[in-house]
Amino acid sequence: MSRPSDHYDSAPAAAPASAGDGIVQPKLGVIGWLRWFWRQLTSMRTALFLLLLLAIAAVPGSLVPQRAADPNGVTQYFTDNPDLAPVLDKIQAFDVYSSAWFSAIYILLFVSLIGCVIPRTKHHFLALRAQPPATPVRLARLAGFTVRTAPQGTDAAEAVTSARALLKSSGYRTALFDQPGRAGQPAEFSVSAERGYLRETGNLVFHSALVGILITVGFGGGFGFSGQRVLVEGQTFVNTLLAYDSFNPGRFFDDSNLEAYKLTLNDFTVKYEEANLKAYGQPLDFTADVSVTNPGEAATPGVVKVNGPLRTGGTDIFLLGNGYAPTITVKDPTGKAVFTDSVPFLPQDSNLTSLGVVKVPDGLAEQLGMIGFLYPTQAESASGSYFSSFPDLAYPVLTLRVFTGDLGLDAGVPTSVYALDTDTMTSLTGGDTGVKSLELMPGQTVNLPNGLGTVTFDSASPNAAANDFSTSVPRFASFDVHHDPTQGWVLLFAVLILLGLLTSLFVPRRRVWVKASEQADGTLRLEYAALARGDDPALEAAVTALADKHAAQFTPNPDVDPTPKPT
Repeated sequence: MSRPSDHYDSAPAAAPASAGDGIVQPKLGVIGWLRWFWRQLTSMRTALFLLLLLAIAAVPGSLVPQRAADPNGVTQYFTDNPDLAPVLDKIQAFDVYSSAWFSAIYILLFVSLIGCVIPRTKHHFLALRAQPPATPVRLARLAGFTVRTAPQGTDAAEAVTSARALLKSSGYRTALFDQPGRAGQPAEFSVSAERGYLRETGNLVFHSALVGILITVGFGGGFGFSGQRVLVEGQTFVNTLLAYDSFNPGRFFDDSNLEAYKLTLNDFTVKYEEANLKAYGQPLDFTADVSVTNPGEAATPGVVKVNGPLRTGGTDIFLLGNGYAPTITVKDPTGKAVFTDSVPFLPQDSNLTSLGVVKVPDGLAEQLGMIGFLYPTQAESASGSYFSSFPDLAYPVLTLRVFTGDLGLDAGVPTSVYALDTDTMTSLTGGDTGVKSLELMPGQTVNLPNGLGTVTFDSASPNAAANDFSTSVPRFASFDVHHDPTQGWVLLFAVLILLGLLTSLFVPRRRVWVKASEQADGTLRLEYAALARGDDPALEAAVTALADKHAAQFTPNPDVDPTPKPT
């Protein structure tokens, strides 16, 4: 007996000769592969992976100095690591945030997020305009299903209308449905309600704000700049490009956009811990008292503190560092001053033992260079070496090691003011010369070797002779002048990200149905059920509360006598 060809016990039909041994998939082609790549790139999984990859790629930027932020640190890294530094430089480790590989991740993340957000936004907009879906036939299969019975005479349409009012008061979008009775069955009336679209709105706001931050930081940051300037007490800085010690502009920055103003460092004060011996000498407060002068206006006082920047001229002025700047004067044998300046000395330890370099290229028989150490509170170790025992000026001592020879300033090659190349110079004091380094206190003058002249450690305090050195050496402060036009936008997008994330996490997405159908005994059967998108532990309790509140409208109050009283 023959069986149909699709019977499970039938012999398989012979494969056509041209079909081969298996299923042959069609070739994707160029368009197919591009479509597949686009779908992979714009998936949420890829966006999250790229976001994680971007965070990992930013780690090297905090491990090695970056040229844009610390060019001197990069130079020092090459000096300290001559073998490793060139290898890191080839992979752009010193320019992480502008490197090709970091930019590739950044752009891919940007495209991926846009590809995710735009289709979802369109779908969400259409869903907001659509009415809630029709009521399912079998509500008993859904979560929180419960049944209530209304007394005889209750109208089904009115019951559903009252349920709709309750749901709308709870923030649901509603739609009414009615189904005529079939084969003697009573007619059914129902209301379909849904809420929680704010959850998807928050999700879209989160991702859109993330795109906004990427655009703001990636492109808006190109219009900003960061510049550094060291000021000694009494000195003035004018906000022009040439006045900065170092300047790092954004890609799209134009120096004509610099707002004109003057910044004068009037005084710099530091408070140190002196009562607690366990923290003796620790700094408690740094205060830079400044004056800001705008064109055509009088000078206005201001204060710059650590984590307390001063805002003026569209820039934020931060306090980066501080130290001492001893005033040193060099005179030739005739007594003519050939050099006088307050030279910033860089702190080397917590007690502000400071190192500085003095270069005198002209005015003497030979070019003169001096490497100096300033000890704010000079003390002597058992080996005879000097150190500072306290960071304030209790007993300041300046030692100078003197060199003569070519300072390297005539070759046109930039050199650091904080370094002296002594390889081709002759040492006159200190080291192996057998001649003690020059040693001075504020107000003292000593002769230079070989009759070159004299050097004076000038005192800024009139009481230095009375051993009051508290103000004998000027201080310097290092300022970072920062202009970032994206700050307000970044703050706005960051707030939107937080609000969107909280909304998407804590707003439940629910659909609720209430169905009313008349029974043979004249009573009204009320069915309640709901469906959640995702986890919603409060769903069943919400359905029960709705059913109790709705059914209570049709239950007679036992405390009220329905019998009419005679008049």
